[in-house]
Amino acid sequence: MTDTTAPAPAFRSRLVRRDPRRLTRLPVNARFMRKEEYDRLVANVRRDGCLTSVPLIYSGGEHDEHEELILSGNHRCDAAVDAGVFEIDAMLIDEPLSDQQLIALQLSHNAIAGEDDPATLKHLYEQLDDVDWRAYSGLDDADLQLLAEVTAEGLSEANLDFATVQLIFLPAELEAARTAFNDTRFGQDETWLAARADYAQTLDTLASTHAAHRVGNVATALHAILTIVERHLGDLQDGYTSPQGEPLHAGRVGLETVLGARTLPAPAAITLNKAIARAEGLGEIPQGQGWQLLERLAGEYLSGPNHTPPEVL
Repeated sequence: MTDTTAPAPAFRSRLVRRDPRRLTRLPVNARFMRKEEYDRLVANVRRDGCLTSVPLIYSGGEHDEHEELILSGNHRCDAAVDAGVFEIDAMLIDEPLSDQQLIALQLSHNAIAGEDDPATLKHLYEQLDDVDWRAYSGLDDADLQLLAEVTAEGLSEANLDFATVQLIFLPAELEAARTAFNDTRFGQDETWLAARADYAQTLDTLASTHAAHRVGNVATALHAILTIVERHLGDLQDGYTSPQGEPLHAGRVGLETVLGARTLPAPAAITLNKAIARAEGLGEIPQGQGWQLLERLAGEYLSGPNHTPPEVL
């Protein structure tokens, strides 16, 4: 006869109210969260006024009451503090557990999370008409890319919104385009080294742009950042100009950093083209080095009798 008696539980837990500021954080937490994800979590907690999922905390006679160790939910407790929530619900285990049990509990809460069915996820996400609620859902670019890759099997094609994008290249550009696509496809194992401070600053800039423009997509925020950079191209002069107005290096720089814009009016471009062509024809400047004519004209202007140089601050 088979014994159907359920095994005795390894431990018991109970629901308690705690101040998240006093709870003890894990000294080593395998779970990490990107800054933009954490900022979104803080915004959600501030909006809700509470935690909608409870952390798991532990006393076991080793921690004082209200200062228990957070086994799971460290980021949620930090977000509650940053959101101004002074009391949260938590699941407490107050009987002694071994170090092995504590580590296993921590890892299991982080690892056993289940998976989303892409088609169902897409169906549910599309029911959110409000942009704020879509941001609240916490779906990031990786999730959205997953939604874009749903095969639509089992779904009516008429219910899916899609668009066909066609890229057309001139013959002279076609080979360069093929090379770029091949580099993109086969260059996925490249590693770029940057300072950790630059990474943090990049995340901060993206987070600030998310908030200012009320967008949840990284690509959209990056587009906004690039638009701002376009309006301040002249500031790139600081990369090759010393405070005394001397060159910092002998490398080449973009003409847009000199003019402060990537384009100029067509009549002005025609005038410059004619002047450069004449100077090249007379042998006054080498072929393809039209910038030398501009440099010479600028030098003559700066040394002219009617030119008054600005005061150096």
